[in-house]
Amino acid sequence: MVFELGFFGIIAIGLCLVILFWLYVMYVSIIKQKNDVREAMSGVDVQLKKRYDLIPNILTIANKFMEHERDLLNKITELRTKAYGIRSTQDTISEKIQLDNEISGLMGRLMVSVENYPQLKSDQTMIQAMQTYSEVEEHIAAARRFYNSAVKKLNNSAEIFPSSMVASMINIKPYPFFETDETARQRIDAGNYFYKNN
Repeated sequence: MVFELGFFGIIAIGLCLVILFWLYVMYVSIIKQKNDVREAMSGVDVQLKKRYDLIPNILTIANKFMEHERDLLNKITELRTKAYGIRSTQDTISEKIQLDNEISGLMGRLMVSVENYPQLKSDQTMIQAMQTYSEVEEHIAAARRFYNSAVKKLNNSAEIFPSSMVASMINIKPYPFFETDETARQRIDAGNYFYKNN
């Protein structure tokens, strides 16, 4: 009888150790995924900072020529200042994504508007700034894809049983994806920004 209790006790202890090891492995995996998301968001922030640093140069050049676009230039400046001041955390990332979408939409409108100003369109500094801006936008898109991939893995762990139990115990919540808002998805009609300059 003593042998049987010992045998079942060893099985129970072994089972407990397996469960603890399994929980630890799941915990480590979730923490790594969370850190991957933070690293990816840092990469997005680096690319957004490049954009934020470039925007004042573009606006300064455009300001010389674009009298009709004063409200657009002021709105871009206001949003850029606000976005630049937000540090990316899980609590602020949704706000940062929203501001980024607004800035992207307004910068798209600005680039379309530039077409209506032949002097501005042919200005070498503006041409170079627009080319740099296009490159930065490509880098931002790549950083967003990397971020969204990391978020997908973490969100799966945070939402699918049994790892969702461990995620809940360590207070890991799903992160938002970088998605384009509805206004940024709409096609920009260049006809809306055409001004006759006599």
